[in-house]
Amino acid sequence: MTDKLNKLEERFNEINNLLCSPEVACDIEKSTALMKELKTITPVAEKFREYKKNLASAEEAKALLDGGGLDKDFKELVFEEYERARTETEKNSEELKILLLPKDKNDDKNVIVEIRQSAGGEESALFAAVLYRMYSMYAVTRNWKTEILNSNPTDLGGFKEISFMISGEGAYSRFKFESGVHRVQRIPVTESNGKIQTSTVTVAVLPEADEVDVEINPADLQIDTFRSSGAGGQHINKTESAIRITHIPTGTVVECQDERSQHKNKDKAMKILRSRILEREIEKQASEIAGERRLQVGTGDRSERIRTYNFPQGRVTDHRIGLTLYKIEQIVNGSLDELLDALITADTADRLNAGNNEN
Repeated sequence: MTDKLNKLEERFNEINNLLCSPEVACDIEKSTALMKELKTITPVAEKFREYKKNLASAEEAKALLDGGGLDKDFKELVFEEYERARTETEKNSEELKILLLPKDKNDDKNVIVEIRQSAGGEESALFAAVLYRMYSMYAVTRNWKTEILNSNPTDLGGFKEISFMISGEGAYSRFKFESGVHRVQRIPVTESNGKIQTSTVTVAVLPEADEVDVEINPADLQIDTFRSSGAGGQHINKTESAIRITHIPTGTVVECQDERSQHKNKDKAMKILRSRILEREIEKQASEIAGERRLQVGTGDRSERIRTYNFPQGRVTDHRIGLTLYKIEQIVNGSLDELLDALITADTADRLNAGNNEN
């Protein structure tokens, strides 16, 4: 690990020197690429410098203690410094292991979230709307933008399905563990006898795919147009502006009808299509790499129940990490950080353990 860190620090210094040179400063493309690389390695380089500083302090204090001849008061001070520096060195070492873990190349991407009604009829559709609102409100706390790509609303204000993009740096890194089956237990507004009903909704999380990420041959696409329609006759379009795109090699079908413009619907549908095809590749790679890891990063197994929202008990339970929070109102109103931080911490621990086992 030390060799890797030394090389990384050398590169850190090299980039800083290059960015100060007039030749690089005048080359926007090169300076932008270097700034991006610098942003990635700076946290590691700074932590390594902190590690080396604490290590040097610990070694210096130990040498004084081993040398003997210190009076009592000074010896106590030196011992305290040794203990402090040694503890900080061990802490820095663990922090560096985490910083050196391979980064998910999609973490900084925007994210496309697809929520679909599942078991439970209208109550499932209503809970799909709750989840959409929850994610949208969380995006607001991060100053991220939410844009609906496609939706199929119901008469009571739910969604049979809704696809939307959340744009902001690191969006995928926060949302990528949300894929799977979300279960809700509550008394439905449609229930007259007050019985608690269990319903489910599926969530899929896709990193936004650029054209460079996924190459699609136009000859592989079947594009159909049709008239869009909404719940209760809302947004009915008399022209065939809705778009259905079928990617023939994979059988992937995407529909988009939220815009009145056929061109805008096609653009949105292509965004979803690229992201779904990229997701298939991520799933394939993750299943090969993940092994026994609990969270299966990026695979988003939609048949697996990942979380339960129990309204009568006021609790939310994430079954993958055994975490229960009695904060259901805060969570469905967008306070997701405690849940997401716990999932990210658990995944980091899994990856560290996997690395230790390989070693």
